[in-house]
Amino acid sequence: MMRVVVTGLGCLSPLGNNTNEFTKNLLGGICAIGPVENIEVLQARTKIAAEVKNFSPQKHFTKSQISQMDRFSLLALMATREAVTDANIDFSNGLAERTAIVYGTGIGGQQTQDDNYRQLYAEGAKRVHPFAIPRTMPSAATSQISMEFGITGPSLATTSACASAAHAIGMALLMLRSGMVDVAITGGSEAPITPGSILPWEGLRVLSKTTCSPFSGKRGGMVLGEGAGTLILETLDHAQQRGAKIYAELSGFGMCADACNLVKPSIEGMARAMSLALSDASLVPSDVAYINAHGTGTPQNDPVETSAIRKVFGDHADKLLVSSSKSMHGHLLGASPAIEAIATIAAIQEQCAPPTMGFIEPDPDCDLNYVFGKSQEQEIDSALSNSFAFGGLNAVLAFKRFLD
Repeated sequence: MMRVVVTGLGCLSPLGNNTNEFTKNLLGGICAIGPVENIEVLQARTKIAAEVKNFSPQKHFTKSQISQMDRFSLLALMATREAVTDANIDFSNGLAERTAIVYGTGIGGQQTQDDNYRQLYAEGAKRVHPFAIPRTMPSAATSQISMEFGITGPSLATTSACASAAHAIGMALLMLRSGMVDVAITGGSEAPITPGSILPWEGLRVLSKTTCSPFSGKRGGMVLGEGAGTLILETLDHAQQRGAKIYAELSGFGMCADACNLVKPSIEGMARAMSLALSDASLVPSDVAYINAHGTGTPQNDPVETSAIRKVFGDHADKLLVSSSKSMHGHLLGASPAIEAIATIAAIQEQCAPPTMGFIEPDPDCDLNYVFGKSQEQEIDSALSNSFAFGGLNAVLAFKRFLD
């Protein structure tokens, strides 16, 4: 079976507008959650989110490009530009045909939809922007990436709620292993901080009004975030032939469905996805040192995920470092797995587990080492990144420190 490695990273997130900023703030325990600044939220009770700051599309795109792209596509393209530059990869000489794009989003062009509905129903408009459909469609980011870099290989979008980008990365892994392609551009993007998104999430009663405090007692729920993360994946042979730097090995992928409830998480489903990822990566539980948890900060998710980890890892669970980076960058919905994959790779690269911030008080149902308050140095050769979506769609990625 072909080995697959990560050779490029790009990130535009609440924790920073590039991967270096993201990693520095992630390991530094910087919380990017705060009052919403980019939109009015007068009707919403929730006034906080984790926004991308200091990003001006006009500095990076032409007027024509901006008119054709929703914010989620703009963020995706910025993250991908960084990843491609970081990988120092050239798609000429036939590589464009041997490169896949698999990009995830949970919603797609949410801001465009909001604008359309406001114009139609609040302002009485008779028509909407002529590019409303191309801007809104979940595959728009994939298409924009394809056009910018001239990629003509297999290209598609994945949409599976909060597991979207994890499924995208996993599908890219399978394409590379099969020999279908030599390179894959993969990840996810989301821009859901709009009135039309915040109010429905409030209706589910899962949003926090203060901050995100995963695995902590008296936690108040999740916090919406926005951003994009892109990974360049290559077969090991291809990467070594061109002398690429290698961040980590993407060694395993597990996915499954709960088949039981739209919003209630399942211990069995989470555990099965983690076990499948371990098996696919040829790992045993004691090989894993760190887990980047789904860790939403909701009363429902955190104890269930804790129990699932204990079910899979047994006595080794007490030796694991487990943290939720959502406590700092918020929940980017379909893009969260991409940002969290980069966080997991950073943990391996830096040999340091990022912290879980926002601790309030202990929860007896959450009894693992969640690295509360400060990052922790640790030898990390293998790590998991968990993504457990509404609808019971589970996806787990396994990464290893790359060794020749």
